[in-house]
Amino acid sequence: MRIGGRIVLAMTAVALAAPSIAALVNKKTPYFASISAGKARMRTGPGRAYPASWLYQRADLPVKVLDVYDHGAWYKVEDPSGTQGWMMGNLVSETRTALVMGTIAELRDSPREGGRVRWRAAPGVVGRLSKCARGWCYLDVRGRGGYVEAVRLWGVEPGEVLN
Repeated sequence: MRIGGRIVLAMTAVALAAPSIAALVNKKTPYFASISAGKARMRTGPGRAYPASWLYQRADLPVKVLDVYDHGAWYKVEDPSGTQGWMMGNLVSETRTALVMGTIAELRDSPREGGRVRWRAAPGVVGRLSKCARGWCYLDVRGRGGYVEAVRLWGVEPGEVLN
């Protein structure tokens, strides 16, 4: 009974994850996603036999998915510095995140230049994205959020709309 219960739990976990994996596999490339694990290896090819070229130790780092291989088992991705390589499919999440680029970004209370500054984020800070429209995105950095000009972020296309 114990083994049977574990099998049922494992099958349930796979079934719950399947819709999100399927959503990523069926998207038209290129598109933005993020790294889902605290440690993720980028490889030179789509398989564990290929050497690792980079070890990422930053969950939620945004990546651009360039290609999907073997029905989502591997994703060819590009990181914010332009480095490209392959990651296992379970290390890539559809959660949208962005990286602050350039100089300190002001997170405002409304999506406009005259909005009150609520927080400031240094270059390299990563936050979760939501509500992008008319050149502004809402960026949440560990519970502290505000609107940032989309051009200040890596992880969102110019003019992209997110709801």
